[in-house]
Amino acid sequence: MALRLFNTLSRSIEPFVPWDPAGRAVGMYVCGPTVYDFGHIGNFRTFVFADLVRRHLEFRGYAVTHVMNVTDVEDKIIRRVRETGLALAEYTAQYEQAFLEDARTLNLLAPHHRPRATEHIGDIVDLIAKLMAQGFAYQAADGSVYFSIAKYRSAGRRYGVLKTLDLEAMRVGERVAADEYDKESVADFALWKARVPEDGAVFWPSPWGEGRPGWHIECSAMSMRLLGPSFDLHLGGEDLIFPHHEDEIAQSEGAAVQEAGRPFVRHWLHGAHLLVEGRKMSKSLGNFFTIRDLLAKGATGREIRYLLLTAHYREPFNFTLEGLAGARAALGRIDECLGKLRALGGDARAEHEPALVGRFAEALDDDLNISAAWAAVFEWVRDTNRALAEGSLTPAQAAAGRAAWVRVEQVLGVGGPVEEQVPADLVALAEERQAARKAKDFARADALRLTLKTRGWAVEDTPKGPKLKRL
Repeated sequence: MALRLFNTLSRSIEPFVPWDPAGRAVGMYVCGPTVYDFGHIGNFRTFVFADLVRRHLEFRGYAVTHVMNVTDVEDKIIRRVRETGLALAEYTAQYEQAFLEDARTLNLLAPHHRPRATEHIGDIVDLIAKLMAQGFAYQAADGSVYFSIAKYRSAGRRYGVLKTLDLEAMRVGERVAADEYDKESVADFALWKARVPEDGAVFWPSPWGEGRPGWHIECSAMSMRLLGPSFDLHLGGEDLIFPHHEDEIAQSEGAAVQEAGRPFVRHWLHGAHLLVEGRKMSKSLGNFFTIRDLLAKGATGREIRYLLLTAHYREPFNFTLEGLAGARAALGRIDECLGKLRALGGDARAEHEPALVGRFAEALDDDLNISAAWAAVFEWVRDTNRALAEGSLTPAQAAAGRAAWVRVEQVLGVGGPVEEQVPADLVALAEERQAARKAKDFARADALRLTLKTRGWAVEDTPKGPKLKRL
């Protein structure tokens, strides 16, 4: 089965076909963090989803160029800069670093390019100038430059390609200076915002006077600079469909830089919202979690990642603390099975790849059907455990099972357990217990096992000797 994805542009599942004539190179842009605060798990659901897309594309042999921007200038950031008295770069750097740490905790692949908006002011100004030349942008009395939806439509262009809009019922023709605005308003949006006293030192020169870019134009300029005027894949949360991504399309295609017949982006993918304990995240409700909050509660990065990967990307997902406990148990089943395969397989040469890899890949080829992919994994775990218990698995088959998991894990990215250092006194107790067993002093051996258990450790007898595991 060829890879098929739901394209927001066509509202349908369709074959994924890149522009590359060889069908191999893929340009992928992901709307990245706005670094005004710590990212929350709703943000990271989108980033984990994007990571899954990239990993599966690479698993299927595509050469992906992954771009994820950093929004380091916009309304909320300027407000925080004003409140804290910090310089713009100093304020945003702390939260950009925090985001990168959280991304590593969740084992997200680093993008090949991570452009900051403040580093692409020249590209942004050039793009606005192209829109002015095409007649789709105008300078208002306050000095700001806006995109004219009416002029864009009068030129035969369609505004509302990602989301059906009732343009007659909405407030067409009004101007909106805010980066984020009412979802019910189809309004001319700011491309360049004239400097105001509240901006402080956050401004740049331009042909239209000192000011700063609007949020929407930033992504258009950076994506086209790094991936070209037409690229394959644009990802984000469903909250970005309108107005952000709709505005991106209008201003990118309005600049007339694409080849005839080619849109700005060929495939648009959007991830659904995340709820926490059945409700929308809110600090007032006490269900607003950052990655750091969850780590402080005892969760690990791999458990958080696993849980965020259990629901289809287009389905709303209910994140619960109970679900994290379930994630720990599920990963424990996989880890235990792999440990047994490792012990049996040793240095044996793998033979006959299990059906796991094919079933797993086919599931993800079907619009990233992660539920079916996990079903393939846990059926394999069940069947493998049964064969291990029956003693019907050969070392070569065990080695093949481990090799298959390595291939699957390259896509899932949940990693393996972190080996915890066993305290020396507990190692001594385990060795003493082993000596008691060899001496057939089973009462003493059982007593030592109980002592280890009360200290929070289980002892497992393996062909290579006793192994301690934390309970």
